Amino acid sequence: MSGAEEIEEENIPSTSSAQQAGETLIARRGSTSLAWKWFGFERTDVRQLSPICKICNKPVSVKSSSTTNLFHHLRTSHRIQYEEYERLRQLAEKNKAEDVTVKKKSTQLSLADSFTKKVPYERKSEKWQTITDSITNYLARAMLPIQSVEQDGFKDMVKTLDPRYSVPSRTYFSKTALPKLYESCRERLSRDVQNASFYSTTSDLWSSRTSEPYLSLTIHFISDDWRLLSYCLQTSYFPEDHTGELIAQGLKDALSSWSLKEERMACMTTDSGANVVRALTINNWQRLPCFGHRLHIAIERSMRDPRIDRALGVCKKIVAVFANSWKKKKALAKAQEQLNLPQHTFITECPTRWGSRQRMIERVLEQQKAIQQVLSADRKQRHLVPTWQDIEVLESISKALGPLLEFTDALSGEQQVTVSYVKPVLSLFNSEVLAIKPDDTELTKQIKQTILDYLNEKYAADSVDKLLGLASTLDPRFKHRYNSADKIPAIESTLKAELLGMLNEEENPATSQVPTADEDQAEEEEDISEPLPAKKTKKSFGSYFKKRQSGKDSEQSTVEKEMQSYLMIPEMDSDADPLEWWKTQEVNFPRLGKLAKKYLCIPASSSPSERAFSTALKVGQCDRGGDREEAGPVITP
Repeated sequence: MSGAEEIEEENIPSTSSAQQAGETLIARRGSTSLAWKWFGFERTDVRQLSPICKICNKPVSVKSSSTTNLFHHLRTSHRIQYEEYERLRQLAEKNKAEDVTVKKKSTQLSLADSFTKKVPYERKSEKWQTITDSITNYLARAMLPIQSVEQDGFKDMVKTLDPRYSVPSRTYFSKTALPKLYESCRERLSRDVQNASFYSTTSDLWSSRTSEPYLSLTIHFISDDWRLLSYCLQTSYFPEDHTGELIAQGLKDALSSWSLKEERMACMTTDSGANVVRALTINNWQRLPCFGHRLHIAIERSMRDPRIDRALGVCKKIVAVFANSWKKKKALAKAQEQLNLPQHTFITECPTRWGSRQRMIERVLEQQKAIQQVLSADRKQRHLVPTWQDIEVLESISKALGPLLEFTDALSGEQQVTVSYVKPVLSLFNSEVLAIKPDDTELTKQIKQTILDYLNEKYAADSVDKLLGLASTLDPRFKHRYNSADKIPAIESTLKAELLGMLNEEENPATSQVPTADEDQAEEEEDISEPLPAKKTKKSFGSYFKKRQSGKDSEQSTVEKEMQSYLMIPEMDSDADPLEWWKTQEVNFPRLGKLAKKYLCIPASSSPSERAFSTALKVGQCDRGGDREEAGPVITP
């Protein structure tokens, strides 16, 4: 055995003692050196001044945080471990060099690339136009002020996304980009509406916060693939006096600007404003009163009671107290936690939306105990705690009006058929929802009866009842279920007459269209250029009449058979989509399918026009059922 081997054997302790020593030692805090794989400190050495070898369990003298003496100890006393250290060190240096090379390759640009990266896109380039179109679309969809493009934050964001793109001025967007987008949208929309065989509309008048008047017009129709489509055609500035005559002319001009024929319009849904009603009467257009507005008026009539006025006044004062005091809000949150109540805030009533009042009442009743706990602790506002009489009145109101919210929300939709639901909903109101129950209070009975009397009276009008009857009959979910027995013959006669009229138009399209001056002139020139036809044998008047009469009888028989076949089919489930049914059954009932497209596209409420006046597009409840929204003018289709 050589001397070096003898020295190394002497320095290496037994395996068990070395392992025990290594397990008790800890590495230097915050250091990544390889040395601490073989060296460490006692746990009692808080300052870590005396490193110890994990192999031989001997202390090694070092200066500060230097590891030179540690590696010297490995090289002289533990050759095998030192060789392992060298391999690890060389491998680490190699990996570091490779990382630096890759980083340089990824960051180092050629001279041409460096120059190109700083050069902005040309305005005629495809990339610049694509980004500009995207920004324009963003401004239009989000209804943002055009000056947003000149804000520093917006420019910084765009510069980060693409340094080569330079944002155009607001003038470019207002004078060029947005008008171009409008024309593109209008052209595409115009093609869609021209293909509709029938359509319905809604309209509403509105004044902005700066008292500028606007007139909106929305269109609704069923496409060839039986999808119910809704578009806002325009929200135009309307500075004229809001008289019936001027509104009538304004609506005619709106349809004319989109080349829409009045005879193809099945109906217009509007509110009950006297000037709007007169405008449609002047134009001789079919009108459907907005279900939401009718219900709102009915509910307002039912609220005319001194007891209700007092209870609602208390509610409004309570809401105002908690809305204007952060201390009260804090106290309310604490009381809600103690009483295990939902962490809800109060809802402010909007006078023109009855649903916000109902939600305010529900919230006050829900937080009744918390309100009493917070206000009772304040001597100045203790008088606002609702009395038991107030609570009884609020509960009576909530019991009568609460179930109506979901119905009005459903009838304000644009993506599903709603007009055929009106008669079933009125029937449900009379039989269940607003029916007098034994446990109802006198006030609840009074509210329910007032609402029912008003709705039944208004929807009993002949023109409205007939329109709703036609729509309900053409809905395979309901058919004649909600039509009065004495009204069914008249409804079927009307449908048959319309079907025969459609057949006549198909057979004689020239007679159903008024020729223009250019068409008349073209026909005259054609007559002059053509040779005279050969003389035909004269027929008797009686034979001509006989053939025509037999043709009419055949058409009428075909129409009646199609009608009876449709009515004999069992009604579909009320949750099913009637348009999906017609999509599959149109081949069996082609003529009735055309009438279904005419009547089932009518919206039951005018909420689509109201939505055009909300930048958040959340008004949605023409029934006056939504929370208050601030509206802004919309000038894009």
